[in-house]
Amino acid sequence: MNISKILQEVTFKLYCAGVYEGRIRFAADKVMHAKVDARRRTQMQENVLSEQAPYMLPLQRIRQFLDQYEEAAWSGEEVKLANGDVYRKHIRYTSNVEEREVTSQVWARRLDTALDVVTVDGVVIGFVAPNRYGMEILVAEGYEALTPLVVYDSPMLSQARYGIQELGTDLIPMRDGVRLATDVYLPEGIEPGTKLPTILIRTCYDRHMKKDQLKRWANKGYAVVNQDVRGRADSEGELVPFYYERDDSSDTIDWIIAQPWSDGNVGMWGASYLGYVVTAAATSGHPNLKAVVNEVNVGSPFVDTVRKGGTVCSWPLLCWTLAQSVGTRTDFNIFAGITVNPEKAVDARPIRDIPQQMIGRASGPWDLWSEHPEYDDFWRNCTFSERGDQVKAPMFVISGWYDGDSAGVSETWRMLTEHDVPNRKLWLGPWEHGPNRARDLMGVSFSNDAVVYDYDVNVLRWFDRFLKGVNNGIDQEPRAAYYVVGTNEWRTSEDWTPVEAEVRSFYLGSGGRANSSLGDGVLGAAPASAAQSEPDSYLYNPDEPVADSGEREPENMRKHELRSDILVYTGEALTEELTVAGELSCELYAASTGVDTDWVVTLSDVDEKGNSIRLSNYIVRAKYRHGFDEPELLTPGKVEKYSIFLQNIAHTFQAGHRIRFTITSSSKLVAFPNTNTGLNPYDDPQPIIVKQTIYHSAEYPSRVLLPVL
Repeated sequence: MNISKILQEVTFKLYCAGVYEGRIRFAADKVMHAKVDARRRTQMQENVLSEQAPYMLPLQRIRQFLDQYEEAAWSGEEVKLANGDVYRKHIRYTSNVEEREVTSQVWARRLDTALDVVTVDGVVIGFVAPNRYGMEILVAEGYEALTPLVVYDSPMLSQARYGIQELGTDLIPMRDGVRLATDVYLPEGIEPGTKLPTILIRTCYDRHMKKDQLKRWANKGYAVVNQDVRGRADSEGELVPFYYERDDSSDTIDWIIAQPWSDGNVGMWGASYLGYVVTAAATSGHPNLKAVVNEVNVGSPFVDTVRKGGTVCSWPLLCWTLAQSVGTRTDFNIFAGITVNPEKAVDARPIRDIPQQMIGRASGPWDLWSEHPEYDDFWRNCTFSERGDQVKAPMFVISGWYDGDSAGVSETWRMLTEHDVPNRKLWLGPWEHGPNRARDLMGVSFSNDAVVYDYDVNVLRWFDRFLKGVNNGIDQEPRAAYYVVGTNEWRTSEDWTPVEAEVRSFYLGSGGRANSSLGDGVLGAAPASAAQSEPDSYLYNPDEPVADSGEREPENMRKHELRSDILVYTGEALTEELTVAGELSCELYAASTGVDTDWVVTLSDVDEKGNSIRLSNYIVRAKYRHGFDEPELLTPGKVEKYSIFLQNIAHTFQAGHRIRFTITSSSKLVAFPNTNTGLNPYDDPQPIIVKQTIYHSAEYPSRVLLPVL
């Protein structure tokens, strides 16, 4: 391959979250890196870039395709490289370079993870990799102001002025004597005796994993405290997921504010399980917790991860739990479903012994959860929303429509709203659990600005406002920012659900044959007429569960909706666009011949070709219809009302499309199929086949409630 001689001669500068990390030079068969000493901020000698270099930018891949970047004709609206990469014209920047006004063009990468290209007069001068930890930019020296790097230039933003001093590891005792491994990073070069605000991260994935990204807050004048939760990596104790996070966070904050470098102001950042940690910490009501950034947070166990809707979660939970159970450090091959087959795992029985069958050993968390089949004090202690009245810290919540833990985000936002936490903010994008990475997902395309360049900047602004007292205006902006899929645009509102939304009812109806998409189920603005009030029934066999992905991605449900055990209700083709934004819900009137069962509800967008793209879904266990702390078995054949929330969306149904709502009783990659017996699910009772009936009439007006803009 002919490596680009022009780009080989360019010395690039590498910036991560606005922090200069050194020079990069591309040689014929390697990448050369002249690092910056993290503490002294001095330029170091050039060496071959390590394969383990802690950067999000795929520098080796860039080197591999340098000739294609150089030879591409960067003009028009779209550019396609020989390797298949597709780029579309995006935004421009104008600045002076060597006393000459120059305009650059940014090209947004499509169909894959964002790796954007910056050109000047058709010549590549930079690469951009947005991500949650801090946008990374590789730019030819002297052209920095012609890239998204300018988002870090605001005088109201903490600047990267300092090196990083690592204080080493402390074992901090918790109230029960268990000691947690904790690292501290301080700004180097700050005036001696200066008291600092602190950003605390508590992780179950080994505090060393993302330390290079997280400690960059120290470059900007913060103390950074990075800790392993109990039972993980170098911390003592046993991992009991969720249970200790509130108290351990509070105890750690006590330790922080007692340190000579602390000014008493503590913020916390966390994503996924770490997002649960920071939300639980907020419910401690600790007076020194002054700011929280919560990304794609896992919800309380009975809402999201372990017992979603009262069910027993299957693969999403299994992959995480088994990955934590082979040692004190996460096995990411299990987590990714590489060394443990998801289908085999969810089909294994008995449920109690799945860890032994899959990884050859017991799992402490799995065993513990099986000892608590009902919602008791153990689970109550793990449910952060039961202590929402204690939340005082300003909280910035970030998630996306395709985040598998969006039920947890919904739980968090409802808690903050119910208790009117004054400084709460929500940012919802067209993102997965790893947000701000791609502009296309499973055939659904978004606009170029679906990936934003100020993601980590806004996180920093939140900390600057509430930990440093910088009046940067973030608390004066609209409370909610959200991306509308379909019209592909960002909007704002003074709250979420948007205050301007009108909740409309869409009623179920049929002639009694709504089974499958070939049936006669309808969805209308008025209650079902007498002719459309015949109840619909199907047989639910736990041994033949629905095998959709179960996640939030925009899966095409078309093939699944041909099953006779899925009731399908479809609206008329829309004559004009209809935008739905906010939290959804439904009211179902249903009966079962069993004493317990599950209900799975899904909202989809059906296009002119019949593709049914899932937008939102949820699953509930019937016996918890009055609340998790009030289980009550069903009386076979008795009609019961179920109020079920569905997860957030902001979506425009195009003219010609149809709204679809489906009901079934299983989704095996979300939850182990309910045996319909009402017995302890961990005991694997013999399943029974039951008849399920959905009613929709004047007496039983089953409906979907959609917030329409």
